[in-house]
Amino acid sequence: MNPIQWVERGLVPDVVARAGMRALIAKRLQAPESVDQERRVEAFASFLDDLRRSPIAINTRDANVQHYEVPAEFFHRHLGPCLKYSCCLYPDGNETLAQAEEKMLALYAERAGLVDGMRIMDLGCGWGSLSLWLARQYPNSQVVGLSNSHGQREFIMAQAKSRGLTNLTIITGDIVDFDYPAQGVEAGFDRVMSIEMFEHMKNYGLLLKKIAGWLNPEGKLFVHIFAHKLLAYHYEVRDESDWMTQYFFLGGTMPSEHLLAHFQDDLRLARQWWVNGQHYEKTSNHWLAGMDAARADIMPIFEQAYGRADAGIWFNRWRMFYMAVAEFFGYADGNEWGVGHYLFEKR
Repeated sequence: MNPIQWVERGLVPDVVARAGMRALIAKRLQAPESVDQERRVEAFASFLDDLRRSPIAINTRDANVQHYEVPAEFFHRHLGPCLKYSCCLYPDGNETLAQAEEKMLALYAERAGLVDGMRIMDLGCGWGSLSLWLARQYPNSQVVGLSNSHGQREFIMAQAKSRGLTNLTIITGDIVDFDYPAQGVEAGFDRVMSIEMFEHMKNYGLLLKKIAGWLNPEGKLFVHIFAHKLLAYHYEVRDESDWMTQYFFLGGTMPSEHLLAHFQDDLRLARQWWVNGQHYEKTSNHWLAGMDAARADIMPIFEQAYGRADAGIWFNRWRMFYMAVAEFFGYADGNEWGVGHYLFEKR
């Protein structure tokens, strides 16, 4: 067995597995295109060309299977009460996961300049953490979420019904060919919000052009996207060390902090912020702790989804994924990888 297979079978202590992950991270940061500025600029120019030649997204079906068609009960057992499957916020450093979810959601509202009565779209709405929060916080607003998963839509709408929220609509569609009007909903939004969806995209020029057509003349787009401070790269399976791509992020993109500034033909970047990576480190460690605490409940779910023989391997793969996320974003005190917030307005 190779080292990764040992970890998948739970035969390697977490402290050793995490040390191995940090070694792989250091190796990436020591690559020639990472340390040589001339080569980095050339690599970035080539990367931009790749994006501009690409469709809006690739492997969207794979991304759906890898994350969002996993049985919902798995996520319900270990995410926070809002089911926020993205970076949370820990301003004091000792927040519970529930508190950190709420603090990041409130930060989105502040930075996007939300006001009750707006028409708001949640693009790539996940398990509805933002959509449901917006519908509750802004009862006079119309909130529309776009999901790539029928299972997610059914869950969110059931949650909205149980909470008495009548101002929320969830639409299913693939961003590559989705457009308005759709399922009785028109465009003309005051805000489009997108939380950790752009990482699954490629041609940001086409994507932003499409979103610009959905906004009112004074409308704005708020984006939360994880990023590296300098490097931008595709997630590709090149060797056995790329297991994270193979199982969790096929077709994905690691943007650099400045990447979206190169796609301003239809929307202008009005403001941006940076969230230190240690917030994501804490988030992922919270998810990992929640998984471990709920192992007895999760294993039957995995046995049904993956079969009895592979359930333990998949439990450990998800543990590896959360450890890798924590190590990536916690690396160098959170100053290499982090989260970018961007506010765009129409030209």
